[in-house]
Amino acid sequence: MAKRKEHCEISVNPSLLNVITPLGLGFERNRFVLGENSAKVYGVIQYPQKVDVGWLSKMTNIPSTIVTIGYQPTDNSALISAISKSIIQNRGTAESAKDPLTRQRAEKAANDGERIMLQIDQHGETVGLMNVTVMPLADDEKGFSRVCRRMENKLSMLKCKVRTLANLQKEGFQHLSPTFPGNEQVANILNRIVPMSTFVGGFPFASSGFSDENGYYFAKDSHGGLVIVDTWLRGNDRTNSNFVIMGVAGVGKSTAVKHIALSEYFMGTKLIFIDPESEYKELCQSLNGDWINAGGGSNGMINPLQIRPAPRDEEGEESPLYKDEGNGMSDMALHLKNLEIFFNLYIPDLTMMQKAVLKQCLIELYNQFHITWTTDITALKNTDFPTFSDLFQLIRHKESTLEDEVYKELSLLLYDIANGGDSFLWNGHSTIETHSRCICLDTHTLQNTSDNIKRTQYFNLLSWCWEQMSKDRTERVLLICDECYLMIDPNVPQSLVFLRNVEKRARKYESGLAIISHSVVDFLAPEVKMYGQALLDIPCMKIIMGTDGKNLQETRELYNLTDAEEELLASKKRGHALFMIGSKRLHIYFDIPEYKFAYMGKAGGR
Repeated sequence: MAKRKEHCEISVNPSLLNVITPLGLGFERNRFVLGENSAKVYGVIQYPQKVDVGWLSKMTNIPSTIVTIGYQPTDNSALISAISKSIIQNRGTAESAKDPLTRQRAEKAANDGERIMLQIDQHGETVGLMNVTVMPLADDEKGFSRVCRRMENKLSMLKCKVRTLANLQKEGFQHLSPTFPGNEQVANILNRIVPMSTFVGGFPFASSGFSDENGYYFAKDSHGGLVIVDTWLRGNDRTNSNFVIMGVAGVGKSTAVKHIALSEYFMGTKLIFIDPESEYKELCQSLNGDWINAGGGSNGMINPLQIRPAPRDEEGEESPLYKDEGNGMSDMALHLKNLEIFFNLYIPDLTMMQKAVLKQCLIELYNQFHITWTTDITALKNTDFPTFSDLFQLIRHKESTLEDEVYKELSLLLYDIANGGDSFLWNGHSTIETHSRCICLDTHTLQNTSDNIKRTQYFNLLSWCWEQMSKDRTERVLLICDECYLMIDPNVPQSLVFLRNVEKRARKYESGLAIISHSVVDFLAPEVKMYGQALLDIPCMKIIMGTDGKNLQETRELYNLTDAEEELLASKKRGHALFMIGSKRLHIYFDIPEYKFAYMGKAGGR
């Protein structure tokens, strides 16, 4: 007795259907409507006689198109007979033709036929029937025409001929869609015999973009492919997580920086901004970060006399910043070197005698506060360190007891930092406190002060930032130094050496440094070129945006740009950049998701 079959109905999932099905579908003679998009199915009917490796990847990576490639192995014997007859026919044409062009083409066709026949017959080459359908689509008529034209031009450059599948748009869409089997009618029209090696060597699944697999969306390349970057990846030509970002005003530099900063924050990285133009305040507040007025605010005091860890020189450094002068390389000894840079930036006219006396006073002052060459600095609190009031009083005391002219000069020079207008910046114990993963050190209130004040405070902030970067080797920290040209003083190149040391040592503490400026020329002035060029060379990731004139010339020589790369920078297209990552170079475009603009605020970079 036959068993009764039970019919089981599978319930329809409306939610899934809403996701995968278009809102509507309407077919015309030469095009069709797919939901909110206009589309058209083309078929490739002719291929070039000779192709390069990866030729199919150029076809499959055209922006705003969907491509389907069908390949079915077939019997070799019929093809060999057909090729043999074709060779005989072409040889006859070549011998009888009076026209040189016809004769030349016939000879080439015969030679190509002999070569492919040898491959198939003697070497066992597999051949098959290949068909290619291409569907451009866009959501507006103007964009649709542009996409179709770009696709036709691209295939024409590849020496392929395409035709619209007139009256077969529905069948073409079914043939192309993964929800239908291949359409036999379309396949019969488009099938062409192609050797297996030609198909495989075309690398149809190769992507034109760039991917580190575990990174985040960074930008798009010139072909529309995604650029996925893991800035903390190490290996081969990627040795650090530092950035250089250059470009004239108005090319989208700040927007790109904020886009990268947000992506890093979402990936768990701690952000520290040095912000001379108050561009990142709203971004910081959007992330519930710590915005600190480092231009004289009560919560932004960083005591320059507080000893902090220093970024030591690399072993074998050609131009070291720190040298052992007989006191060892303790934190105090290194910090005294940093104070030399601080005072050179603040008072450029200090004489050698004044510097020597000032250093003796500093050592004596630290000893009065029970801080010696061997003191463990990590055990001290902010209030355990001297301030400039203490230094000023010590110098005044020595002036009155020793009656030396040098002490009198120093007391006059240091009056402003101890009791005058500059005391609001540097005279006091450190009050800066942070409790979040986004910190913005805003120095916009210093814009109307002298360059000496700006440079000195920039250097002072850097020393604090390095302490944060080197505190925990397991925490990723990205320091973003905007308007970095403010750090450059031709008379005190040691400030750039300090920055270079930060850049070199950051990788050992799972940290990164981003240098942002308008022009490489600032870093390549003869007085600072030895150190400034290192700052631009060390980072593994360089984003060079639009520029011109002398800056373009210096950039070309520094990075050995090709003519095409130089043209890209000279065009100064907003959002476009040359991206160097390790040894690779890409033309990228920052196509930033809309939701990120809500974080960016209204100051520069929108």
